Amino acid sequence: MSANNALHIAVLAGDGIGPEVMEPALEVLGKVGEKSGLSFHFTEAPAGADNYLATGKSMPDSTVRLCEEADAILLGACGLPSVRYPDNTEIAPQIELRFIFDLYAGVRPARLIPGVPSPIVGADQRGIDLVVIRESTEGLFASMGKGVVTHEDARETMVITRKTSERLFEFSFRLAERRRARGRPGALTCVDKANVFKAFAFFRGIFDEAAKRHPDVKAERLYVDACSAMLVKRPWDFDVMVMENMFGDIVSDITASLIGGLGMAPSADIGDKYAVFQPCHGTAPDIMGQGKANPTGMILSAAMMLDWLADKHGVENAAEAGEQIERAVDQVYASGIKPMEFGGSNGTADIAKAVLAAL
Repeated sequence: MSANNALHIAVLAGDGIGPEVMEPALEVLGKVGEKSGLSFHFTEAPAGADNYLATGKSMPDSTVRLCEEADAILLGACGLPSVRYPDNTEIAPQIELRFIFDLYAGVRPARLIPGVPSPIVGADQRGIDLVVIRESTEGLFASMGKGVVTHEDARETMVITRKTSERLFEFSFRLAERRRARGRPGALTCVDKANVFKAFAFFRGIFDEAAKRHPDVKAERLYVDACSAMLVKRPWDFDVMVMENMFGDIVSDITASLIGGLGMAPSADIGDKYAVFQPCHGTAPDIMGQGKANPTGMILSAAMMLDWLADKHGVENAAEAGEQIERAVDQVYASGIKPMEFGGSNGTADIAKAVLAAL
């Protein structure tokens, strides 16, 4: 933390609707900070497709240094479909930061907020409150930029290491234990394809070793195809799930769809020292500049940041401040606010104003 005890937050607003949803999140943090006695120092820095067009890099070295020095990193959506590297992959500083800062645990909560529609029959009565933990530096994504393409075929290599898997599972079991202390079941499910691939059998074996060190957590194992089928039938049966990078990329989009869509879904990428917090949605260039973007995922990502700061750095009042933001979001949706992706008329400004008022 800085000398004046202000929490130094690196702010990378990104591309498309990224800056549009970032502004309300910063306003909400300022408001809850006033109420909770927290002080924030926000430093903005460039990252994303627009910066690549201007400089040839997804983000300058100064942005990386800022992230290294800050207490936490807030990231808006980055990348644009029309802007590509020479190999035709998109500009993705959010992925690059995971490798730079060894952010191995991708945390993707999915909680159905009162008043938000779910496609799952019975979800409004049973509720949905689960967390997908996606390993974020290995798996199939370890091959990013390293694949071999010839005229005849293309090959990518999946990597799973003991070191990262052990850290991932310890993080996951600790999270399950924390959720149990807060009234949730405290169960952890390893999601893999261990019946087909040796790498996933290796992954599951390390999970089983970790389970023996955490006997109070109910440890379960599921194949990813069976897990996906169960999620769209009885999502309330799940608590915490942990899985390889690509599986997590897909399953976390499924779980976000169960709670109203990507606009409602926060996320974090967490390592031993650093953490990045960002909404799950993309840059949505088709609605950029129209005031239609839903800032809820970004606002809830800021709440996740406060909870992490409380746990990691022992910042007094930060966890309660994060809970205040979540309660305010719950209140405005229960009161009838309806974003445009749900067929409503409430845009970015309406939602932000309502959350600020609820605080």
